[in-house]
Amino acid sequence: MLPGVGFSELLILALAALIIVGPKDLPMMMRKLGQFVGKARGMAREFQAAFEDIARQSELEDLRKEIEDLKRSNAMTDAQADLANMEGEINSAVMKKSGQAAPDPEPAPAPEADAQPKSKDDAA
Repeated sequence: MLPGVGFSELLILALAALIIVGPKDLPMMMRKLGQFVGKARGMAREFQAAFEDIARQSELEDLRKEIEDLKRSNAMTDAQADLANMEGEINSAVMKKSGQAAPDPEPAPAPEADAQPKSKDDAA
């Protein structure tokens, strides 16, 4: 309840309130006091809930930022991979058009000197 206030102090306060306010108005005053305490508790709960909402929103905002960063980094990685694939395709197409073969890992064997003579159909 109240720190440092015991039963004897509460009894003295009740007697003082009974003498000052009077027995006729005491119940009405206690009701008003109860309503005031109830409103104060409601405001305290509302205040605490507002702080909890702010804390949740800041946590959600941090999570949202992390998710967006992950999406951006993933999108950047995907875009880089797509660009590398397209570059490889373009390079191979240009090499084929210009007549240059793509570099082979092994050199092609040299033609032999004892090759068979070409037929008339091949010469034409």
